[in-house]
Amino acid sequence: MSKLVNSVFESYSMQRTSAWLARACLALVIILPLLVLAYWLVADSSMLAVRANLLPSAIQKPLQDWQRVVGALLTLIPVVLMVRGLWEARMCFMQFAMGHVFTAQAVQRLRSFAAWISASSLGSILINPLLSALLTLNNAPNTRHLAIGIGTDHILSLLFATMVWVMASVIAQGQALAEENSSFV
Repeated sequence: MSKLVNSVFESYSMQRTSAWLARACLALVIILPLLVLAYWLVADSSMLAVRANLLPSAIQKPLQDWQRVVGALLTLIPVVLMVRGLWEARMCFMQFAMGHVFTAQAVQRLRSFAAWISASSLGSILINPLLSALLTLNNAPNTRHLAIGIGTDHILSLLFATMVWVMASVIAQGQALAEENSSFV
């Protein structure tokens, strides 16, 4: 009886937590792009330089409005990829909240989440050199920069995405075994 009570409680707790996580993902889907746009509107040149892997003093002349717009659009590319991944995570958590855990759809959503987060991380790595060139475009000749950087945030994102992908594969294998076993009964 105690095992049954624990199982029901854990299932209810998992469903509540999953519903909360689905709402948190939705909030991030809405907030993250807005934060990027706000950042590019208010950040000073030194903050933007650091964001592009440059020294704070790398930008010698005031940025023009078009540079801020293009910079914001470039920065939004990996953010939109991440938002797409968060949407997949939201859909997966909604399934979990309804008690649909070991399903093909959950596996597909988890794999999709992992793929979008990987794409976001790789996109960020590729966008940073473009940002550095854009931000220093108005500098005097021989003082323009092209900065390339791979940080721990990129590596950890890729590692996390890979772990989620593997977990989804384990769920898929468990699901296949369960279906195979049920056909023998």
